[in-house]
Amino acid sequence: MQKERVIIIGSGPAGLSAAIYIARATLNPLVLTGTQIGGQISLTYEVENYPGLYNPKATPTGPDMVELMQKQAAHFGARYANEEVVEVDFRHGPPFTIKTHANTYQADAVVVTSGASPRHLGVPGEEEFVGRGVSYCGTCDGFFFRGKEVVVVGGGDSALEESIFLTKFATKVTVVHRRDELRAGQTLQNRAFANEKIHFIWDTVLESIEGNGTVNCVQLRNLKTGERREMATDGVFVFIGHYPNSQFLTGQLAMDEHGYVITDEFMRTNVTGIYAAGEIQDPHYRQIATSVGQGVAAAMQLERWLSAQE
Repeated sequence: MQKERVIIIGSGPAGLSAAIYIARATLNPLVLTGTQIGGQISLTYEVENYPGLYNPKATPTGPDMVELMQKQAAHFGARYANEEVVEVDFRHGPPFTIKTHANTYQADAVVVTSGASPRHLGVPGEEEFVGRGVSYCGTCDGFFFRGKEVVVVGGGDSALEESIFLTKFATKVTVVHRRDELRAGQTLQNRAFANEKIHFIWDTVLESIEGNGTVNCVQLRNLKTGERREMATDGVFVFIGHYPNSQFLTGQLAMDEHGYVITDEFMRTNVTGIYAAGEIQDPHYRQIATSVGQGVAAAMQLERWLSAQE
């Protein structure tokens, strides 16, 4: 069993930011990256809304940003293991036990930054065109659809909020919803219905996404009539919800009814010595900048707590 001072679970912006600060405190954290280092940011083609990174000649990509943060943390002493956590024991510790498919670890303190994942449609073409017309974040990618037409799938608050935001760039936003009424709050509905750029297709599901290098059309099916039709579009934004990557935390940390870890303003969970940051505890903002700040806060509080124990 490998013993560590600090383990960080997850390698998105929150995890890598925590790693930088914890490493600079000479605590040499071990980052268990999961199956995809960088988390959702690694799927973002260009990052234009992170403060200080704007470069009109060479806009940084998500993978670029991940690589820079990873190298920065490693420079100060952070280490990485490309392993996915499958089980933890936070009820008996410290030290806390963390198991991956390959190894078992113990740590005096832990930062959980395992993030959240957008729910996918699971239709043909969806995975193929991620980053090439398929997106799960209007705030992140809306700018790249200036002067174009896009489809939004969903009918809740997120779908309408993002649809309204997308009208800043797109010439037309078509909301495809499987029911004949929306689940979003009435205020959002009123704003969406009043926006001349937003159109609705009711009782309809998206069955496939097609294109040639990038998205150029979708196949739709009306659930009441069975009618199928093709619709031209430049992009597809999917907003049918997120789910936190917290399955391995069940029974270990306090979570809300949706599975998000509950923290206080200092990123502390209900278990002393365990901190959480980023989308695993933040169902609201889901931005690189907010996750970075939360990761930094968790790291600072963890270092202070460890120092007090000594």
